[in-house]
Amino acid sequence: MANLMTAGVHKATTWSIVLSMLMIAAGVSAICVPVIAGVTVAAIVGSLLVFSGLLHLAFAWQGGRAGAVLWEVLLGMVYGAIGFYLLASPVAGLASLTLAIAIYLLIEAVLEFVLSFQLRPAPGSGWLLVDGVITLVLAVLIWSTWPSSALWVVGTLVGISMFFSGITRLMLSMAVRRIVA
Repeated sequence: MANLMTAGVHKATTWSIVLSMLMIAAGVSAICVPVIAGVTVAAIVGSLLVFSGLLHLAFAWQGGRAGAVLWEVLLGMVYGAIGFYLLASPVAGLASLTLAIAIYLLIEAVLEFVLSFQLRPAPGSGWLLVDGVITLVLAVLIWSTWPSSALWVVGTLVGISMFFSGITRLMLSMAVRRIVA
């Protein structure tokens, strides 16, 4: 029974290691060619928005009241229009996504500052302030170089995220394999 479980864990961790290596390779690729990665992300987001818009339109009639139906139809049309915009002009959509990321990071930095001051006497609250400063600097860097930053921001951030997710998954898989062995 133990050998069967060990074999199962070994097989699962092997697949996890393979997936980890693919994630690391995809992350490095996205970092090396951030424009292609960014345009791909814009196309994926556009496709998801079109799909979401179609779902809103399909299920609008479940709202019951005329106001709820109208709201769902309008929401579906807006989602669909934004999605088609991203699909039709992915580079312009990439610029829009980059601006949205800069705004998101700015809001996140402000919230981290507020939270760090609210939790100031607590141990470790200084890390929130450090995180807020770094997030604010990143937001300002993206915002101040926009729209040219659109060529690298989304692809680079996605690449970094994929790279570190792959590293994390690889380390966890290797740890599980060592524990079982």
